Amino acid sequence: MTTRDIRHGIAACALMATALAAVTGCGTPSGAATVPETGSTFDQALHDRLPADVQEAGAITVATDASYAPASFFAPDGRTIVGFEPDLGAALGEVLGIELTFVVTDFGVILDDVEANRVDAAISAVTDTAEREAQVDFVNYFSAGTSIVVQRGNPHGITDLAHLCGEVVAVEVGTVQVDLLERSQSRCQGEPIDVQTHETNDDALVELRTGRAAAVLNDYPPAVYLATNERTSADYQLASDTQYEPGLYGIAVAKDRTQLRDALQGALERLLASGGYERVLTEWDVVAGAVDHVSVNAGRG
Repeated sequence: MTTRDIRHGIAACALMATALAAVTGCGTPSGAATVPETGSTFDQALHDRLPADVQEAGAITVATDASYAPASFFAPDGRTIVGFEPDLGAALGEVLGIELTFVVTDFGVILDDVEANRVDAAISAVTDTAEREAQVDFVNYFSAGTSIVVQRGNPHGITDLAHLCGEVVAVEVGTVQVDLLERSQSRCQGEPIDVQTHETNDDALVELRTGRAAAVLNDYPPAVYLATNERTSADYQLASDTQYEPGLYGIAVAKDRTQLRDALQGALERLLASGGYERVLTEWDVVAGAVDHVSVNAGRG
């Protein structure tokens, strides 16, 4: 039995409850509704393009960091992964005739896990960049830039990146926001930005909520979610509506798994054509980040 056989056996058995919850989970931030009806139909030709080991396993194991609402996060039960990414995964599964099983992985190692074939893919608000394309391939499915999140009331008066100089900024490790902050240090004439990295975005937000950090950098959809959701809006707001360095999210797939990459690309193209893709994004109020065509490795610009 190969390592992949063992891993898929685990996905099919020990994680079955999580898989079913993820693909039939909540379709709204409140966690009250089911996955939106996408009108997706099974495509035998695309199913047949899947690698033999995936067809045999009956599942595509998808890594995600479930701390980034509304992309992927835990429902109130603390174990069901919900968000527009799991809903999109469920719709892709309908087209491919196979389950997409979402499993939790630390963002800092998520691409390493894909590259090493410990998982089949990653769907976790991973921005496609030239550096990351050297490690994995990406099927691009969304567009977003970076926003600054501050405490409600904005006690530090932060309105742009220049105002972060001399402030403590909490950010999740391994994200494009870490690189953005590094580049932004050149704006500082006096004290530099005190960048503090954390294992998850939730950890970074705790620092902001408790006043140990002046700001957190998030992608725009999660930032808007924090500022508008009834459970978090009392604590957080946007410093401005600016999106810095917009980029494309990508489904990450190992470079030696072109069959899987191409099957996922084809399924996403079907969803775009059928309107199912737009319905998922509309359900989560993130349609502004929709792409109008499916690209591969388009992060190089």
